[in-house]
Amino acid sequence: MSQFDNYDEDQMEETETRNPLRARMKQLEKENAEAKRLLAEAEAERRELAFVKAGIDPTSPMAKYFVKGYDGDLSPEAIREAAVEAQLISPPVAPSQTDEAKAWNRTAKIAAGSQTAQPPVDWARRLEEAESPREVEKILAEARVAIQNS
Repeated sequence: MSQFDNYDEDQMEETETRNPLRARMKQLEKENAEAKRLLAEAEAERRELAFVKAGIDPTSPMAKYFVKGYDGDLSPEAIREAAVEAQLISPPVAPSQTDEAKAWNRTAKIAAGSQTAQPPVDWARRLEEAESPREVEKILAEARVAIQNS
């Protein structure tokens, strides 16, 4: 029989523990590998959180490709901008000033209406009295505006 038939792992560990420097190096290598794994995991979680903050569902099939391929800045604004460009999400709709102006006009009309009352407009009568199709269109446009403002 050869010497290798009687190989024993415990014997090998004993010889390794005789060299404390090598044992310490192995321990540090294990700790380093664990630290690298944890760092990569934390980076992946931070990246996923950035996409969630930007309003992108990382579980969506289309979003998975976007998240995987995105290599820009990880700020929510930058991610949102890139997602809008990729047509993954729709652009945020801000209330326009015209909507705000219309609301103030309605408020002013309500306040003014409490002081002076105007008779309601008889749209049917106005349409009957219209003399041309162009005038009918004009009356209908006025009616739409009046309905939106009320």
